[in-house]
Amino acid sequence: MSKIVLIESSTALCSVALAIDGKCTAYRQSDAPRAHASLTAPFVSEVLEEAGLKIKDCDAVALSSGPGSYTGLRVGSSTAKGLCFACGLPLISVSTLEVLVRQAIDAGAAEECSYIVPMIDARRMEVYSCIYSPSGEKLSEVEAVIVQEDSYAEQLAQGKVLFVGDGADKCRPVLTSDNALFMQTEPKASAMAGLAQSAYEQQRFENCAYFEPFYLKQFTPTVSKKNNLF
Repeated sequence: MSKIVLIESSTALCSVALAIDGKCTAYRQSDAPRAHASLTAPFVSEVLEEAGLKIKDCDAVALSSGPGSYTGLRVGSSTAKGLCFACGLPLISVSTLEVLVRQAIDAGAAEECSYIVPMIDARRMEVYSCIYSPSGEKLSEVEAVIVQEDSYAEQLAQGKVLFVGDGADKCRPVLTSDNALFMQTEPKASAMAGLAQSAYEQQRFENCAYFEPFYLKQFTPTVSKKNNLF
């Protein structure tokens, strides 16, 4: 019986779940602003307590690895790696975009669609995205896309396309084809259960010491000019 802690912190939603044999058995989430650092570890404790388990009783820790928010991904990664190092557990990484695809499939939202396009909001009209088949097969590489009127024209000409993620709604005014469907949602740890179980069974583990989340773009900090003497 596999017991896997699931951590999703790539967007504004912070969520943690516990999966037993590929099924989500406990779940916590919060969309409180900038709360990932203060809530991720407590959520892990809560889902384990709900199941009557300690972290040492688990078989692995799974992390939604991006792309997404730099800060959120750093918090999730550091928490997951800390748990793995502390108890000698293997680390599993799951694509955040694939988590969104799984949510859409599980919700039945992708039925009769030709493509699923997960979208992580990257500010303005840019999204982190790639293209999947209705069954969840990855068909393109992940990239940062500036959404314009002709974006995804080839896919939209072939049939219904489901745009899913926290970047979906902002694309409605631009992607006006009758074949464009939209599902505005954040990725959730509960949707990672099957993906993490598959990785666990195949022993697709990360090198915990060297693992880094998939940021797609490098973080560029801004420096306030207030009271700058130099």
